[in-house]
Amino acid sequence: MSDLDNLAKDATTPTVRKNAAATALMSFDDEADFERAEQGLIATLPEGTVKIDDHVVWDCARYDFLRNNDEAPETVHPGLWRQGRLNAIHGLFEVMDGVWQVRGYDISNLTLIAGKTGWILVDVLTTAATAEACLKLANDQLGERPVKAIIYTHSHADHFGGILGVTTPEEVDRGDVRIIAPEGFLEEVVNENVIAGDAMARRAMYQFGLFLSPGPRGHIDNGLGKALPFSPSGLIAPTEIIDSTGIELEIDGVRVIFQNTPDAEAPAEMNFWFPDYRMLCMAENCTHNMHNLYPIRGAQTRDALAWSKYINEALDLWGDNSDVLIATHHWPRFGTEDLKHFLVKQRDVYRWLHDQTMRLANRGWTPNEIAEALELPECFASDSHVQGYYGTVSHNVKSVYNKYLGWYDANPAHLNPHPPVDTSTKYVEFMGGPDQVLRQAKKSFEAGDYRWVAQVVNHLVFADPSHQAARELQADAFEQLGYQAESGTWRNAYLYGAHELRNGSPNVTIGRGRQIAHAMTAEQLFDSIGVRLSTTALCDLDIEINWTFTDLNEHHVLGISNCAIHHLPDRQTSNAVASVTLNRHVLADTLGGIVSFSDSLAQGDITIDGDQAVVLELFDLLTDFLLFPIIEPHADQEQ
Repeated sequence: MSDLDNLAKDATTPTVRKNAAATALMSFDDEADFERAEQGLIATLPEGTVKIDDHVVWDCARYDFLRNNDEAPETVHPGLWRQGRLNAIHGLFEVMDGVWQVRGYDISNLTLIAGKTGWILVDVLTTAATAEACLKLANDQLGERPVKAIIYTHSHADHFGGILGVTTPEEVDRGDVRIIAPEGFLEEVVNENVIAGDAMARRAMYQFGLFLSPGPRGHIDNGLGKALPFSPSGLIAPTEIIDSTGIELEIDGVRVIFQNTPDAEAPAEMNFWFPDYRMLCMAENCTHNMHNLYPIRGAQTRDALAWSKYINEALDLWGDNSDVLIATHHWPRFGTEDLKHFLVKQRDVYRWLHDQTMRLANRGWTPNEIAEALELPECFASDSHVQGYYGTVSHNVKSVYNKYLGWYDANPAHLNPHPPVDTSTKYVEFMGGPDQVLRQAKKSFEAGDYRWVAQVVNHLVFADPSHQAARELQADAFEQLGYQAESGTWRNAYLYGAHELRNGSPNVTIGRGRQIAHAMTAEQLFDSIGVRLSTTALCDLDIEINWTFTDLNEHHVLGISNCAIHHLPDRQTSNAVASVTLNRHVLADTLGGIVSFSDSLAQGDITIDGDQAVVLELFDLLTDFLLFPIIEPHADQEQ
């Protein structure tokens, strides 16, 4: 039993009442959804586990408590419990003749289509370990086929990260395996996993509850899928790009027609239709839950209006001509009328979020006011696939507002507030000091107003992170909010916040997307250097450095001036203080922390003509990113 299990508390009476009320409101056809999720089951992974040596990457047995209980315990919202049970169904499933999916061994699905000479894979999960295990399960049960093509539906790591488990860079370079992706794919992968990757990785611990123990008082589900596997992601760059709707490709004898959907569920994403199979793939644009317009791990805000229109376009293009709908999460829809009903409700929920948010915004309502007022109308009540098991109405309407109007609500009082620690210190002082704040907060806790307790005691924790009674009360409030949460990500965030309040924030270096860096362009590698150099490191530099990448046969100039970097491709300058020669993978390894720049130089993997010292100093000054605190102040105030 983990420390979290030992410290977790029972549901309070207000929580029990709230979850009971939610149970009374649920009106879903359970049988239909469970039948869809179980249809076509062929086999499961032996023991339901994926391992790398003795390291367990995935273990289905951790969620047996869901499979063995129909009724939600008092510590879990009934809708999330139901979603958790559906996502716990796992195995290799026949979708239709020639099409299979492996589901339940990662947060996402692996789809396999039998081409003329081998497998066409749609998305390849999060890690090499789970992707390899799922492909092996299919080969063992269906007969082994070589992988001939891979389609990345979009630019999120749970859809490309397992690539090294199903093919190799050498096979791709030889042309044995095609990799097809939407326009902007690689750029957006770098934006999320490198430019903002360390911040997102830390925040993802909260969104996905990465270290929460499964159980009625811990991790239940992520809504979108069961959980993330415990293993790193990789990347091989695409060989073909889909840059417009209507492009048709023949992939190993199978016809596929594509629909580009940028700025819907991902900045780079695409749906596609298989005319010979009468099968529609909606990527992650349609799932069996309301999706995020803004994931709480952080990301670019998604366009609800465009999202709705893309679904409508797909419905118009292919709805009447499809018998099966698949997606890269959850289970399929079977039958033309069923999938059309699904698409209509998915289309309409994102349009409703958009239009009603902006209607109220144009009347002067602020994001928090809109989020508090809007609730899903009755027309969506009987459809489980638009409920807030992943995204929520609350943070989705705030995202719509932000898309159009930004973070500022026009109230000058919010234009330039004090930073968190200063704000909290002043609030606590104004409210009569720590003891008075705690006394009043305890009364609010007893009354069941956990939202207010979380809000007000946060000031006390930020004013004095060592105040143990405040940390404990804040953790208790978070915990009850987690137990009440319909959304898996909200539950995870609350419970993981409680865990860190009780156990302390971690203080270790974050991984730097090492394998992803190997697929980056030279310009993207330079961009990643830029976000790791502080103003202090840059302020006295006014230089240019020539770079030659031997594997790419490319020449570049990296410049520094006015405390910022700049870059010019296909260029060398006579004003360079130094000229660096290396291959892209050496630079990727140094930026990924696998080997230091100076060691690579000593080993002969890098040569420098000119001022070696300035180049070495530049790399010595790269910032290492730590797992920064979230529920308490961070000590690093370096500018």
